[in-house]
Amino acid sequence: MIQVNAIGDACPIPVVKTLNALKGLGGAGTVQTLVDNEIAVQNLTRLAESKGCTIETEKRSEKEFCVTITTAGAVAAAENEEISCIVPAAKKKTVVVVSADHMGEGGEELGRILIKGFLFALTQQEHLPSTVLFYNGGAKLTTEGSASLEDLKTLEANGVEILTCGTCLDYYGLKDKLAVGGVTNMYVIVEKQMQADLVLRP
Repeated sequence: MIQVNAIGDACPIPVVKTLNALKGLGGAGTVQTLVDNEIAVQNLTRLAESKGCTIETEKRSEKEFCVTITTAGAVAAAENEEISCIVPAAKKKTVVVVSADHMGEGGEELGRILIKGFLFALTQQEHLPSTVLFYNGGAKLTTEGSASLEDLKTLEANGVEILTCGTCLDYYGLKDKLAVGGVTNMYVIVEKQMQADLVLRP
């Protein structure tokens, strides 16, 4: 059995940690994950169901849940191979467009937490986008001091094109602060979206 402590971890980290633990089993076995909220339990339940595993949950207190996922040998071997490979770029050309330094409407502080979680979750997908475009306030996410630089560099290292609007960098006084990817213009931003099979806007 592998035990995972994901208490205090924001979505999707408990799922990622559990996936890595399943990878570490190398065959039939059990992963036991501790989390502190019911949403994480639901996410882990969907994970187990998608992998054909059995799952048991135990509520130990208001802020502690124990999720036990058990996998059979044949399923674990196949899934382990899939998880351990380098994440490939998607065969379909998917372009992600980020136009703000936060995600959704409402509290901007919450929005910044959400966009950071979104970009991290993007690095964990089986199929990666071909390009991520940043413009307007989104340009701040590719510059020095951004909390998402590590995740964006991971995407770039795995073949994802990271492009930021040069006009936007100039407008916000960040022209010399770009820390990942390259500078682009509106023609290319339009062209990339026109040529995409899917445009994703968080």
